[in-house]
Amino acid sequence: QVQLTESGGGLVQAGGSLRLSCAASGRSFSRNAMGWFRQAPGKEREFVAALSWSGSSTTYADFVKGRFAISRDNARNTVSLQMNSLKPEDTAVYFCAADARQYGVVTMNKDDYEYWGRGTQVTVSS
Repeated sequence: QVQLTESGGGLVQAGGSLRLSCAASGRSFSRNAMGWFRQAPGKEREFVAALSWSGSSTTYADFVKGRFAISRDNARNTVSLQMNSLKPEDTAVYFCAADARQYGVVTMNKDDYEYWGRGTQVTVSS
């Protein structure tokens, strides 16, 4: 059974940092693009960041550029999201996702991601 499990969420003050991790099990995603999305209450799920299977290509939503950094460790089948300078508007449930295509291009479209974790809550207080 393929699973993506997020961890690292929590409550942090504005300006603080969190590091989210996503561990994959059941299969390797070392040849697949991976991404992070988030969903705030009453809003649609939105793209945050993604990187290619090799980690050499990354893309970010404009609202996190310069603050968040996505990375991966293919040997450990994990992907991480370092979040700095957090703002109250970053409050959301954060989801890890994996593109089912091998060696696919990095995509911001959530419909291109087949595997999803259950999410981890990030709350930023003002």
